[in-house]
Amino acid sequence: MSLIMQEERLILVDEQDNKVGIGSKMQVHQQGALHRAFSVFIFDSQGRLMLQQRASGKYHSGGLWTNACCGHPRPDESNLEAATRRLDEEMGFTCTLQEVDQILYRVDVSNGLIENEYNHTFIGLFNRIPALNPDEAEGWKWMTVSDIFDAINHSPLQFTAWFKVILAHFGQQAIEQWAEYFR
Repeated sequence: MSLIMQEERLILVDEQDNKVGIGSKMQVHQQGALHRAFSVFIFDSQGRLMLQQRASGKYHSGGLWTNACCGHPRPDESNLEAATRRLDEEMGFTCTLQEVDQILYRVDVSNGLIENEYNHTFIGLFNRIPALNPDEAEGWKWMTVSDIFDAINHSPLQFTAWFKVILAHFGQQAIEQWAEYFR
């Protein structure tokens, strides 16, 4: 485990997203404590969704496909600031992001860790090639929303647990409406 991982602090929240404390990233995920998070969904002008393949060396869910980026705001930054920062750190670009909704979920991920998150969902538009940080992402691709739902139905183990939960929660029609926002 990296020193950065040990030192990163997450915002603990209640079920209404009120801050109730601060915890270390690894301890929060080991205990399954409810914490604030975000997920970024990036579309191109053709309505396709950008998928990221997590780096195999990540502390959980390595090698799996997921949305463009996810993460946790630091105690001193807003959700939007954190989402913009992580998009740049993971995928090597920034764009205008807009929060569209929130979701509360608890899922087991690999290595005995638990994602128990009050998750703020952001969308954005990007039409170029990302510059991946190899420590974060080992691949990327554009897919239509319907193709993503089909792929998850046929090969669910290739996708992160939280990505599947978020897609199932909002549903294919809502995700396609997010894509239409940029057409």
